[in-house]
Amino acid sequence: MDRRSLRFCPLRSLREHLPRKRGRTRSLAACACALALSACGFHPLYGNEGLGAGAATTLASVYVEPIPERVGYDLRNQLLDLFNGSGDAGGSSYRLKLTLNETEEAVLLQTNTAITRYNYTLTAHYELIPHEGTTAVKTGDVTAFSAYNVAAAPFLFATVTAERDAKNRAANDIAERIRTQVAVYLRNVAMR
Repeated sequence: MDRRSLRFCPLRSLREHLPRKRGRTRSLAACACALALSACGFHPLYGNEGLGAGAATTLASVYVEPIPERVGYDLRNQLLDLFNGSGDAGGSSYRLKLTLNETEEAVLLQTNTAITRYNYTLTAHYELIPHEGTTAVKTGDVTAFSAYNVAAAPFLFATVTAERDAKNRAANDIAERIRTQVAVYLRNVAMR
């Protein structure tokens, strides 16, 4: 027997059979996961089962109350976009009341005591209140963290832009997390 034929024949046959076995294993694992999830009552949050037209219709009926300051204004607009809401209190089933707390902390100092970096923390406390009620049915606290650099003297506009961007990132993060928490709550209420 030739050394080449011994060396390459087993590898060739192994290579031909290996991809098929991997593909079969993956498809069997995917089928098993799908069966397990369907048996445990899993439903996608933004699907059409259970809520009629889905969570989007229910979220659109949540009125987000105005929030003071620029970050609050941005957060409210982001929530209105995520909820697909109109911003009109008429016809809403719930109202979402938010209070914000902002903190900035200097974290990097140069030897001449000039601050070169800030950590920005935005904390939002929210209350979901039925439109006709006064007692919150869902409350929560969400915190987001971002940071920005302070530019040297001739580039002060870069610092203002970096600060605004850090605050926008924190507001967007909070809006996404509030939307998820409120949607899960509304989905559970609708499933009862």
